[in-house]
Amino acid sequence: MTTKERIFASIAVLLGVLASLAGLEIVMRFLPVQTGVRLAPVTAQAPVAHLQPNEPYTFSTGWNLRNVNRGRINNAGFVNDQDYQPQGAKPLLAVVGDSFIEARMVPYPQTLQGRLAKALDGEFRVYSFAASGAPMSQYLIWAQYAVREYGARAVIINIVLNDFDESYIAYRTSPVYWVYVADADGQLRLRFFEYRQSALRSILSKSALARYVAINLKLEYFLQTMASWRSAAPRQAAATPARATGDAHDADARRLNISYAVIEAFFRDVHAMIDLPPDRILFLVDGYHYPNAAAVNAGGYFDRMRRAFIAKAAALGYGVIDLDPQFFARYRQRADRFEVPDDGHWNAFGHEVAADAALSSDFMRRLRDGRDGAAAEVQ
Repeated sequence: MTTKERIFASIAVLLGVLASLAGLEIVMRFLPVQTGVRLAPVTAQAPVAHLQPNEPYTFSTGWNLRNVNRGRINNAGFVNDQDYQPQGAKPLLAVVGDSFIEARMVPYPQTLQGRLAKALDGEFRVYSFAASGAPMSQYLIWAQYAVREYGARAVIINIVLNDFDESYIAYRTSPVYWVYVADADGQLRLRFFEYRQSALRSILSKSALARYVAINLKLEYFLQTMASWRSAAPRQAAATPARATGDAHDADARRLNISYAVIEAFFRDVHAMIDLPPDRILFLVDGYHYPNAAAVNAGGYFDRMRRAFIAKAAALGYGVIDLDPQFFARYRQRADRFEVPDDGHWNAFGHEVAADAALSSDFMRRLRDGRDGAAAEVQ
């Protein structure tokens, strides 16, 4: 084969590949490929993270596009069927959290905030402030924002298993959110980092085929996990000499100690940053959902963290509900599963359990009665 023939053959192969990709792109645009969501830039002038406003989204999982759900990002940049207004005739209840509260995988009326909005219609507005990947440290920013900008009279904050360590800079998984960093005196202080979506990511997000490979086939998650594995060992070795000797116990102890310090800093900042009395703040603490899972993980990292968090919240007079007894009772009664298949977030049943717990709480009774009180609750 001559050089000219080889060139023409290569061009033909390239054109064939491009034509195949173009065909796949066209097909994918007619399928419920997950769109993902785009984060707005986080800057010194706009330090409160949120999504790009006024955009629709499609959620699905896996190669076969299961668990399809469609929704919208509202005018404020949060996943909610309502547009937010700074002022309203009814007082505002804010619901704050991460992807469990963002809940792109569940129709809005079936979410915790959707259920609360329906149950409290005529008494309160209910707005949610949440985004995927946010740690507990970021919840402070959104709760403060809800009170300052929207006049929230009460806040419900949902706490999940990865909130404690990922609120510290060494363990963070997203560059978008506020996290704790130790200052010169060793005190944990909140710090934000500017974020702008890269041009390449912005371009690829417009391709249904690229999103299918990155999100539905989890290529992006795989690459992020590999990057975390590569970076975690040297980072922890530098911070903890015992890690260099292979002492995993000491590494776990460091994670525990940092997480306990995060809890202390978090409650210090709840008091300083959220201009509400303790009885107007309710923490929902997620758990293992099923009795067998709780038994297997008893004494583990998350079990210890959630117990420490619940005890601290109660001691300081905040409302706090351990959701596990609610999940256990529902499971024993009806054998429901509480997670979206192939995803792990709450499904409609999970949101229903959380909503029922909040609605039946002393926190909610005081709020609806318009009474103030200092008594904490642990349920």
